[in-house]
This record gives sequence, C-alpha cells and structure tokens, in this order.
Amino acid sequence: MHSEQTKPLAKFVAFSAVISSMCCLPSVIWVLFAGSSAIVAADQLSNDLYYSWVRFALYGTSFSMVSYGLVLYFRNQGVCTLDDAKRERRRVVNTTLSVFTAAVLAYLVWNFVVLEIIGIALGLPWEESAFWN
Repeated sequence: MHSEQTKPLAKFVAFSAVISSMCCLPSVIWVLFAGSSAIVAADQLSNDLYYSWVRFALYGTSFSMVSYGLVLYFRNQGVCTLDDAKRERRRVVNTTLSVFTAAVLAYLVWNFVVLEIIGIALGLPWEESAFWN
C-alpha cells in the first residue's frame, strides 16, 4: 500500500481510537480546564461511562467507522462488488486485518498509556488501576 493511498485509512484509525476512548477523554479535558476541584466528579464520570453500556456503544461506533473507511478505501481502489472482493481476496483480507490491528493498537496506546499518564499527572486517581501496576 502506498502512503498517499492509505492516508484516509489512517484518519479513520486515529479518529476511531479517539471515539473509543470517550469514556476517559472527557474526564481528562474536564480536569485540565476546571482544575483540581473537578477531580472527584471527573473520575466518577469516567467510571460511569467505562463500566456501562456506553463503552460498548463507543466500541461499536469505532468498529463501524473503521469498517466504513475500509469500504470507501476499497471502492476507491476499484473493489466495488463481491466478485471484485473475491478476486482481490488476499489484499482485502490483509488490508482489513492490518487496519483493524492498527485501530486496536492505537486505542490501547491512546487510552491506556497517553490518557492514563495525562490523567494521573492531572491528579485523577487512576494510578492504582494503571496497567503497569
């Protein structure tokens, strides 16, 4: 795959990682702008969002976005019908697996490393539940 052709896919992957992490991102932004007075409320917000159906709705939305991005990508590549997809099976499967793997890895790094480190630095009580503990 050429980098110019895969730019739209990279945008879908990055945006899906952000959408998937909407359980924690609002809390970090809230504390960032409101200061330490919002820590308890922001932590409760992230817990309420993460441990409810909302997390799975966000995952579903992200999955749908990446799937839509793949459909657009393949249509732009001339793979428009199921017969085209069958002829290009190897490329379709490899690209799809690569894109979904990249989306999951982007989410894991963004949510469980970047946002977690920023949240802890801002005072959110996430250190005990961090993956490195």
